[in-house]
Amino acid sequence: MSIEVDAESAASPQTSIQKVAVIGSGVMGAGIAAHCANAGCEVLLLDVLPKDADDRSAIARGAIGRMPKSNPEMLMHKSNAGRITPGNIEDDLPKLKELDWVIEVVIENLDIKRNLYDSLVEHLGHRTILSSNTSTLPRSELTHGMPHDVASRFLITHFFNPPRYMPLLEVVAGGEVDESVIERFCDFADERLGKRVTMCNDTPGFIGNRLGVFFGQRAFKATLDHGFTVEQADAMAGRPIGMPKTAVFGLMDLVGVDLVPHVMESMLAHLPPDDPFHEIAGTGTEIVSSMIEEGYTGRKGKGGFYRLNKVDGKRVKEARSLSTGEYAPANRRAAFPSAKMGKQGLEALLDYPDEGAAFISDVLLDTLSYAAYMVPEASDDIYAIDGAMRVGYNWKRGPFEMMDEIGASSMVERLVSSGRVVPQFLNLAADKGGFYAVKDGEIQRLSPNGKMLKVERPDSTLSVADLKRRGKPLTRNGSASVWDMGDEVLLVEYHTKMNAMDPMNMEMLLNAIDMAESDGWKGVVIGNDASNFCAGANLGLALFAANLAAWKELEDFISLGQDTYQAVKYSEVPVVAASAGMCLGGGTEILMHCDAVQAHAESYVGLVEVGVGIVPAWGGCKELLGRLRDFEISSGGPMGPVMQAFETIGTAQVAKSAEQARSRGFLGPKDRITMNRDRLLSDAKARVLEISQDYTPPEPHSYHLPGPSGRAALQLAVNDLALSGRATPHDVVVASELAIILSGGDTDVTETLGEDEILALEREAIGRLGRDTATLDRMQHMLETGKPLRN
Repeated sequence: MSIEVDAESAASPQTSIQKVAVIGSGVMGAGIAAHCANAGCEVLLLDVLPKDADDRSAIARGAIGRMPKSNPEMLMHKSNAGRITPGNIEDDLPKLKELDWVIEVVIENLDIKRNLYDSLVEHLGHRTILSSNTSTLPRSELTHGMPHDVASRFLITHFFNPPRYMPLLEVVAGGEVDESVIERFCDFADERLGKRVTMCNDTPGFIGNRLGVFFGQRAFKATLDHGFTVEQADAMAGRPIGMPKTAVFGLMDLVGVDLVPHVMESMLAHLPPDDPFHEIAGTGTEIVSSMIEEGYTGRKGKGGFYRLNKVDGKRVKEARSLSTGEYAPANRRAAFPSAKMGKQGLEALLDYPDEGAAFISDVLLDTLSYAAYMVPEASDDIYAIDGAMRVGYNWKRGPFEMMDEIGASSMVERLVSSGRVVPQFLNLAADKGGFYAVKDGEIQRLSPNGKMLKVERPDSTLSVADLKRRGKPLTRNGSASVWDMGDEVLLVEYHTKMNAMDPMNMEMLLNAIDMAESDGWKGVVIGNDASNFCAGANLGLALFAANLAAWKELEDFISLGQDTYQAVKYSEVPVVAASAGMCLGGGTEILMHCDAVQAHAESYVGLVEVGVGIVPAWGGCKELLGRLRDFEISSGGPMGPVMQAFETIGTAQVAKSAEQARSRGFLGPKDRITMNRDRLLSDAKARVLEISQDYTPPEPHSYHLPGPSGRAALQLAVNDLALSGRATPHDVVVASELAIILSGGDTDVTETLGEDEILALEREAIGRLGRDTATLDRMQHMLETGKPLRN
């Protein structure tokens, strides 16, 4: 789904969900309420009555007030808080009758939840969907004694924390729930909330937590069995096997050590006695209990398995000894030699002759076989299970993908040789040659009955991976590829590190435009499947040229960027950027030169060049000046856009969502926002087809800029910052060059400047800065540390 100026335009009265109530305003409830507001919904946030307070809705009101200051940010734009109304469960339950969806996010206590349902069922409208955010309680127990009419509209809708950022949403329905109710909610969650909706059976822990908690417990047990430190365990059970860096103990610190006993208690109470989970349950109970008693509950407390301590005024990361409970500086080189084998594949790691590989073998063999054991009880769809672990727990590959990499037959042999039980479904996969296959460019998955079934996905989802399975690129080089994405639309995919811009992907971009113009294509999309759209220019390449004093080559690189981006802007066919993740520096500049942007909601956009001692020089300055004026974002007069652009660029402001990017001029009022990342490329293609009807290129910007008088005003502001210690000496140098560009050089407000004249000022400024050793120091520091140097 695409959102333009107003997300509320997405509502359709018969099928959509537009009015929502969230009961429970804790961290999770507030996060769900905020994200529904991000999607354009009207939200009623309810909680209990506060004790001894005049404001009966103070608890919910306080939660709303904290949203704009939350970290990470719950709201995609601070104005979205205006869509949320506070209330309480004593006074406001009658309001539920007018709502489309009510979700409770209260404590994981069966009696408390049932009592809440009893109090609100009489107030629900006849089409209102009721759901619980429970992560452990079975739906069958929650609906016990519930009127059939309400139970037929009752779902478990399990969000992962934080709700805005975690794509996984597990949904559990019952046999009495009509398919239309499930479809209505799932369509809303998919398109409006941007969730990867995964249907689960009504089993303990559903999919994500059941397998994720098993992995954590099994790794905890292996850590104790092998006598490892927490650093050794996390170093091996993280990136070497495609898991997040937090791995095991870092993840427990992140989610809260004090939650572990509650999750384990619920899982054990509901899993059958013969479930393999019971064999590892209770591992480290004494350790965890002791930590909780001492207040070491993780990052939200004074630390957990890791803590930050101050030694001689410096922050030192320390790790807890599992045997003594004492803390010592964390060993940052705790990995075994086998960790490096992970780059060669899981089989190579498992076969390596050291204790680290033996540890991983214990953890993976049991975890992966447990995933096979869960089929079909938790779900009969292995693609859904793999997807849940990828987007819910950030695993690089799901368990069945991992077993296919190792080899299903190899998995069976390893389990047998180590005396472990082989799940029936894993034996079936070994007989069939694996869990997945590709036929006619489409993924097939193994079902529990032994048949290979085509993985069904919505027609409106498209990825570069799909294109790769179905064919080859039309042309490519080492930095980018050009694909036929169907319907006479080309796709330019960058595949450099962080999708940084270099001469080779600019070459592909120009090739695509030339192909589209000369061969009758309808337009071009710039996008990819990666986490980040484009992190800017290839800084290493620029620094290499500067260190060799290859100024001509560096100037040619800048000119090529300007020429390429201008070719994009004035192409004879529409060009649409499909942005997602980081769109920084040159990545932002390409967005501003496209006819339209189809932005994923989580697009982080900004002109950040000053952090490495330079200024935007691929048209970023000229475009922002024109947009701030044309979109009426800045105040009137010639100095309004100049001052705002100076502040935005000079302080390297980054919009932390697509909606924020719109408010800062990086996106335009007609650019659209896609909530679900899986739909982004399809939405971008649809946008090209829409614009291609009677397409004409845009008119160039013209400028009336203040010249030296305006530059003097900007310079005065910079000098004040320097005197107060808020600007470093090189900040002043960079800001002074920026002031020359934005004020128009030696122009006068009565003169009209064109885009070429602003581009010339950009080239001249970056040419001078590129020769400054302080700029080169900033570049070097950024490449080495990933952080800006304040010199």
